[in-house]
Amino acid sequence: MSRTYKAIPESVEASSAELSASLGLPWRGPGMPRMVIGRREWIALPDLGISPLNAKTDSGARSSSIHAENVEISADEKTVRFSTVNHYNQRMDCEAAIASLRRVRSSTGVAATRVFIETTAILPGGFKWKILVSLANRSDMRCPLLLGRRALSGYFLIDPQGAHLLGSLRELERFVSGNRPA
Repeated sequence: MSRTYKAIPESVEASSAELSASLGLPWRGPGMPRMVIGRREWIALPDLGISPLNAKTDSGARSSSIHAENVEISADEKTVRFSTVNHYNQRMDCEAAIASLRRVRSSTGVAATRVFIETTAILPGGFKWKILVSLANRSDMRCPLLLGRRALSGYFLIDPQGAHLLGSLRELERFVSGNRPA
């Protein structure tokens, strides 16, 4: 018999040790307990006006990336414009401040300079955190957003057999639209 556990993020006023004990998690010193996240999760990027996205979690990738086309860097190299698509294949035009330009080696071993932006990510249930993502052409990939270990570190443990463990597409859409469940 297999069991599936669903992690629902919520604000709690307790020390990490108390919270770990109440959740039955092992306590290994300072730090917060980790949420279990699946190999894919629904995510919104409200700073960019993008929702929903199917994100792949990848502990083997150092950095995160989002599908981007028509990338245009401003003359002063402070902002970038690009296009992407949401889960419904709707084109989304975005503009963001450039956090950095860095060389990244892809999974195929090819190194290239990529634009990185910082944005807020939201999961079903409302867990929010800042992530740094590079702009890359991910049109051949199943998921337009890849969450690498820098974005996952400190918050999550990955269950490679699970998908969408933190909530459904409808839950994310309700949360982002402001119709939060009671």
